[in-house]
Amino acid sequence: MYSNGDIFVGEIIGTAILILFGAGVCAAVTLNHSKAKASGWIVIAFGWGFGVMAGAYTAAPLSGGHLNPAVTLGIAVDTDKWDKVWIYLAGQMIGAMLGAVLAYLVYLAQFNANVPRGTKDSPGTDSPTPTLGIFSTIPEIRNPVANLLTEIIGTVGLVLPILAFGLTKGLGTSGTQILIVAFLVVGIGLSLGGPTGYAINPARDLGPRVVHHFLPIPNKGTSDWSYAWIPVAGPLIGGLLAGLIYNAAF
Repeated sequence: MYSNGDIFVGEIIGTAILILFGAGVCAAVTLNHSKAKASGWIVIAFGWGFGVMAGAYTAAPLSGGHLNPAVTLGIAVDTDKWDKVWIYLAGQMIGAMLGAVLAYLVYLAQFNANVPRGTKDSPGTDSPTPTLGIFSTIPEIRNPVANLLTEIIGTVGLVLPILAFGLTKGLGTSGTQILIVAFLVVGIGLSLGGPTGYAINPARDLGPRVVHHFLPIPNKGTSDWSYAWIPVAGPLIGGLLAGLIYNAAF
């Protein structure tokens, strides 16, 4: 249905928009000198949901708007069509890195002001802000088994409904399916996001983590590579399980 070139371009653009909105809202809430500083988890959950909506609507005519390797994997398990999976994944990773760079540029002044209290560059009252959470997820309690389970369950909660939405007559053709998925992401963030920050998308976490590692952010802290496998493996397992459950139950 979609050409290889359209899939690649669509997933780059759509995922870049998703991460621009998502990392952008995290930066808005987290960084000093942001007008949205400390506005809270509900704002973050809706920011990510709107990012899904904007990115998926934009990419849908070109690629179907997967924007997530776990979604691509779940659809491949359901349809048994694997030949284009690598194109989706490549576009999603590139788009995620591009979106992270764009979010960094939007908040460039705030990132550059992220310096320790009382230095010659910042004589004011702000102390440096850890920045990894703007780009990637960090568990609230570091427990690999619990963190992995959280990501698996959260991703099943995303991908299984997405597959089931295809059975609801008219959702796809009316264009409302993407809107419903956006609210689904908001719901996952509000209900299941507390333990790990709900990556539920390997590209969403790994691509921005790579960008964070290389960006010249003052006092940026660690990129936490020892944890990075969990928000990749968990969503991939969740996407696989969602596809298998869907095939068995529907």
